[in-house]
Amino acid sequence: MDIKSVLDDRVIRSDLFAVNKEDALKKMTEMLQKAGYVDDAAGFIADVMQRESLGCTGIGNYVAIPHGKSPSVSKVGIAIAKLQNEIEWETHDGRGVKVIFLFAVGTDNENAMQHLKLLAQVAGKLGNDEVVGKLLNAGSVEEIKMTLE
Repeated sequence: MDIKSVLDDRVIRSDLFAVNKEDALKKMTEMLQKAGYVDDAAGFIADVMQRESLGCTGIGNYVAIPHGKSPSVSKVGIAIAKLQNEIEWETHDGRGVKVIFLFAVGTDNENAMQHLKLLAQVAGKLGNDEVVGKLLNAGSVEEIKMTLE
């Protein structure tokens, strides 16, 4: 599984408005649920928030990669949102967040392996300042997808 195979227009937004982390995660989870990635939105959010309590998922440079293994996930996917505004988030560099990659991962071993592969690919892309700059300036879902392919 590679990142191209999980880039789904139904769960990517280039202009999401969120007032805070919880609001962003709720809206992104709703996208995942409507697209068939998550069966139980409340259960998934609870699992993601549990993971958030264990450590910082804001990797810096205005980007966060929240995730959590959850039995509420029916298939592996990634919701991506470029926010209209910067929101507070615990990050390694103390900045807020403008781009979020929310990983939907099930609890079985196959899901865990797919998650690790996707996380490594996303982290590799986000380690490139040029890629991050393009994501921060993306004006459409297509621009986000082209930046990540």
